[in-house]
Amino acid sequence: MRIGELADTAGVTTKTIRYYESIGLLDPPARTESGYRSYGLPAIERLDFVKQAQASGLSLADIRSILDIKDRGGASCEHTRELLARHLDELDRKIAELHTARAELRSMYERSAALDPGDCTDANRCQVITDTA
Repeated sequence: MRIGELADTAGVTTKTIRYYESIGLLDPPARTESGYRSYGLPAIERLDFVKQAQASGLSLADIRSILDIKDRGGASCEHTRELLARHLDELDRKIAELHTARAELRSMYERSAALDPGDCTDANRCQVITDTA
């Protein structure tokens, strides 16, 4: 199949396919006599894997590292497990930061209900944001 057909089948753009080829996520395709790219089932399967891995939060570099192991005939399970653990830790850290930010925003919002706009005389600060008490 040609690149447009692959893009439609895989649910990506032709630009994405060319980019993935350029960074080694997708093997360079065979070419027809007239120079058109020609793809088979392995390209669809690889693009599907890349999309699923991205949906799990893995970066293209992470995905490439997994595919490099697979391309060499190795087992990538432990490596993938380590990547996922790292991403879980990072996600947990971000969630904790978001909870902290939410608590601060909630505090500001609740404080704002008790403030008198007439008391807001500082030209450089908003009393809703700056706790002057």
